[in-house]
Amino acid sequence: MTDASTTATDAHPSRADIDRRVRGPVRIVGTGLLGASIGLALRDKGVEVVLDDVSPAALALAVDYGAGRPPADGDEPELIVVAVPPDVTATVVERELRAHPNAVVTDVASVKSGPLDRLRAVGADVSRYIGSHPMAGRERSGPTAARADLFIGRPWVIAGHDDISHQRAAVVEHLALDLGATVVPMDPESHDRAVAVVSHAPQLVATLMASRLRDAPGEALGLAGGGVRDVTRIAASDPGLWVQIIGANAGHIRPVLADLRDELDRVLVALADPAAPGSPRAIAETMASGNRGVERLPGKHGTTARFAQVVVLIDDRPGQFAELLTTIGELGINLEDLRLEHSPGAQIGIVEVSVVPEHEQRLVEELEGRGWRIAAAWA
Repeated sequence: MTDASTTATDAHPSRADIDRRVRGPVRIVGTGLLGASIGLALRDKGVEVVLDDVSPAALALAVDYGAGRPPADGDEPELIVVAVPPDVTATVVERELRAHPNAVVTDVASVKSGPLDRLRAVGADVSRYIGSHPMAGRERSGPTAARADLFIGRPWVIAGHDDISHQRAAVVEHLALDLGATVVPMDPESHDRAVAVVSHAPQLVATLMASRLRDAPGEALGLAGGGVRDVTRIAASDPGLWVQIIGANAGHIRPVLADLRDELDRVLVALADPAAPGSPRAIAETMASGNRGVERLPGKHGTTARFAQVVVLIDDRPGQFAELLTTIGELGINLEDLRLEHSPGAQIGIVEVSVVPEHEQRLVEELEGRGWRIAAAWA
């Protein structure tokens, strides 16, 4: 006979049970930022999560943070997520396929062709493997940086191939959807070409630009504003990890950087004699080409719509930022984007809000009428 509490639970499933697609258990191998974040997000959905890591200390820390439990005899995962460094991804995936013959295995490494090729070469059962890649991350790493909301609204590439059925691969799509991500189907080669352009080459460009700051005079660094900070933000990334990523996708990254080098060479020629015939045009065309590239980047809701920026100066004291946002909300004007920075050496904050162009003039007039200080666009 079933007791009353069990009957009530069966009759009224929890909200987590209703919302989730993945049944579990889910085994996560690797408890760094991505692995621990996936664990936290699944646990929030009520999914049983089993964690494993070659580092007992990292495993214990992720367990303490609530990302899952340690492995136990008899675990039979529905899905295995391999979240380990790129240079060992294929090895770990092969091991997991052999150890768990009824599970589907995915990995979240940032390169997809290499692991699939290596698995095929060693005769692994790739009918149960499909690579994936959540386009999410932070400058910080490890389980202490993990967040359950890391993937919300972010693209999650699922790199399908001919050896796995759509029905079997669906559990990986369900994982991405349960974590709030947007599923993007791509074949492995297309994925690797894409991330070379939008992630891997930009990382190197940001790093090279940031390296120019090493010996810059202190007075020059004191002038640093949003421009240089935006360009160099990702240069704080982990060198050890990026050596692996760049090496794994070198064949696709190199042509991007070669084209960039050719463009840079044309600019250098023009700068050698800026007044020479053709030099102003070369620089102008370079700038215009950049404008066209930026215009193609999808913004809110995946569109390429352009927004107007209004720069507001706020006092560096508690409540000012919240008061500004409240004021804009009371005006019934929707914020499309937002950026906040501080002015070096001054007790003010610089808030750049983006709105649709037809609301720009009204926003400026309303804010000024309420005593807010409006600045011109900042470089």
